[in-house]
Amino acid sequence: MPAALRIENLKKSYGAVPVLKGIDLSVEQGDVVAVIGRSGSGKSTMLRCINGLEHFESGSIEVVGHKVSASTAALRALRKEVGMVFQSYNLFPHLNVAENITLAPRVVKNLPRTEMAGLVHDVLSRVGLAEKAGAYPDELSGGQQQRVAIARSLAMKPKVMLFDEVTSALDPELTGEVLKTIAELAKAGMTMVLVTHEMGFARKVANRTVFMNEGRIWEEGPSEELFTNPRTPELRSFVAPNLK
Repeated sequence: MPAALRIENLKKSYGAVPVLKGIDLSVEQGDVVAVIGRSGSGKSTMLRCINGLEHFESGSIEVVGHKVSASTAALRALRKEVGMVFQSYNLFPHLNVAENITLAPRVVKNLPRTEMAGLVHDVLSRVGLAEKAGAYPDELSGGQQQRVAIARSLAMKPKVMLFDEVTSALDPELTGEVLKTIAELAKAGMTMVLVTHEMGFARKVANRTVFMNEGRIWEEGPSEELFTNPRTPELRSFVAPNLK
């Protein structure tokens, strides 16, 4: 099968400051890839380039057969098959959970009203919130809101899911709720790329880990191998607290 994601020589700058300095990455279908690294290493910028949220100067990105470009039509086609969940939940406060979930399928995919209830129940069940369809965002905890954001992405039936530091705004208990949901998606075979600072989760759930440093992929490989036997001093220093 062709790769779910292929990035070749990706370069991106903000003004005169280079942020991505030639990224090459391939993600196979069913892979769960954790992207780790210090702040400013380019992790989130790479993720945003994959979903077309950031323009890049050179290189190429192909996701499930879609070449990422600035074309509005190409981006619309891409985002039908690539879901993205952010650090901030971005739920519409005036819409209840069911309405937040069905908005994109209704507008983008012309989902018939007769199918909405079934879709809402299906995706909320997958994130453990089947009873919250009628609730509004301000009635939910941060962890529940993030799980609704995941359910909203799942409602588009994506082939690839991107997660950008989705637990960084949550306390440890709520973080556990969200990570459990992502782990269940991994078990179900969803292709995922996760920018995360949760080293234990990356080591346990991701089958591959990518370490970014200074705008480059510094090391990559099977997660357990990367954490137990880092080859470079930069990665060794970064994961040292997690090597026990």
